[in-house]
Amino acid sequence: MDKPRGGFEPFRFTVYLVGGRWFTVFASFLVMFGAGATYLFGIYSKQIKATLGYDQTTLNLIGFFKDLGANVGVMSGLIAEVIPTWAVLLIGSAMNFAGYFMIWAAVTGKIPKPRVWHMCAYICIGANSQNFANTGALVTCVKNFPEGRGVMLGLLKGFVGLSGALMTQMYLAIYGNDSKSLILLIAWLPAAISVLFVYTIRTLEPGQNPNERRIFYQFLYVSIVLALFLMVVTILQKQFVFPKWAYALSATAVCVLLFVPLMIIIREELVLWKDKTQLPNVSLAAADHSNSTTVKVTVERTNSDKKMSTLWYADIFRPPARGEDYTILQALLSIDMLVLFLATFCGLGSSLTAVDNLGQIGESLGYKARVTSTFLSLVSIWNYFGRVFSGFVSEGLLERYKVPRPLMMTFVLLLSCVGHLLIAFPTPGSLYVASIIIGFSFGAQLPLLFAIISELFGLKYYSTLFNCGQLASPLGSYILNVRVTGKLYDREALKELRRKGLDRSAVKELTCIGSNCYRLSFIILTLVTLFGALVSLVLVARTREFYKGDIYKKFREELELAQNEVKKDDPTVKKQ
Repeated sequence: MDKPRGGFEPFRFTVYLVGGRWFTVFASFLVMFGAGATYLFGIYSKQIKATLGYDQTTLNLIGFFKDLGANVGVMSGLIAEVIPTWAVLLIGSAMNFAGYFMIWAAVTGKIPKPRVWHMCAYICIGANSQNFANTGALVTCVKNFPEGRGVMLGLLKGFVGLSGALMTQMYLAIYGNDSKSLILLIAWLPAAISVLFVYTIRTLEPGQNPNERRIFYQFLYVSIVLALFLMVVTILQKQFVFPKWAYALSATAVCVLLFVPLMIIIREELVLWKDKTQLPNVSLAAADHSNSTTVKVTVERTNSDKKMSTLWYADIFRPPARGEDYTILQALLSIDMLVLFLATFCGLGSSLTAVDNLGQIGESLGYKARVTSTFLSLVSIWNYFGRVFSGFVSEGLLERYKVPRPLMMTFVLLLSCVGHLLIAFPTPGSLYVASIIIGFSFGAQLPLLFAIISELFGLKYYSTLFNCGQLASPLGSYILNVRVTGKLYDREALKELRRKGLDRSAVKELTCIGSNCYRLSFIILTLVTLFGALVSLVLVARTREFYKGDIYKKFREELELAQNEVKKDDPTVKKQ
């Protein structure tokens, strides 16, 4: 009676697979792959500048609004507290398409030339969509795998870091070497991915799987192969002229590698499925019931949490112990968050400034446009390596040696200083090395920031808090990019014009050539980043005792309690 009929089992297994935690991880990988369009700004910013006749200060202003949209995710976090995940992802996909489609329409002349504030609004809306993707996918996975949050954050943010190189392969295969069409691809592809997987990403009760860490490492190996493949293909494409079929072949290979994690998940879930269906008195319906029970327990606990939650304005200046669930205001007004905010302002603000200006840096040092795009691809790929490295290595150091995660942030910021100095004092080929260092250090900062916030302030309001934590990034970008780097670049460009006996009205595009264009800017960025590293040491000192303890004990106890509730209510368990 319980035995399934011939062709019905694959369908039941598919339902079981799609309803599980691991498929949520795979769907999140793909959503994250589409959530890194902001890192491609260096490729198409030249088109915006040339087509619309902007100077560098105006272009940097647009870049600031891009960073503002990408990092001010408080709204998406607050919205996620009151609406389901699928609605968060749908809002993000609509914003992504609307913002980038309008930029594409402006650059291609489909609409009249917009005012500068229109372009700032378009790119801010498009970039802000990635916060809805982050909140929907990243926060969900951290809650589903709380004991592997460092690893999970490294993997997910790693895919965001690779997205620039991934999308470049896609647009070369679909549209050819046309950077205007890249903007159109950025508009429709991430939106389509979010819509396709919108109902498969949701919070489920964390489970215990002895193979969990092994599966994470398999995901890591696949992503490393993907990153190395992208690096080789990118280098080859800069050395040789690829025909259309070769671009299509490389894009196909990328798509195949993107779906290898799904094969790993199917294999793992198939083993668990067979174990469940072979137990005495356990039918396929009972196996399906395990997922529904998990969701039921999650909903019941969530409702219970809401009833027992502290009022948002209560005990603002009397926060709980580190690692417990802070309210939003308790976290935002804590000294730990303020120190973290200042370190992020210095570190991410400087890194974003470097990434946004990399195209113009290459141009000022005499590199051809084809080579300049190589620097941006290197940043994207090494951004990935930085993210997975900081996620996996910081988790390993924390588990084995109780090394505070903020200490790794200090080392990353010191490494970033080296990259800035290589741009300030360039030598032949030094920009290749600087691109790798800046990409790696920029990528490494984000998983560390998000993991530290989750560990110090709990997961209850993580959707809002991790978005609040990165607010320092656009503020740092505005001051360091627009007010410092952009102004100093334009000043050097005007000096160059005056030496030629020309004034600003004589040229449409203000361009500076020479090593002096960015020297003073990047000396300032180096000093700011060094200050951020010193500030992060304050957080290391404050949290040293906390990280010496078992920071995941709370989640193991909650999991045991939840499993006992499931066993108590599960009729199949009672029969046995």
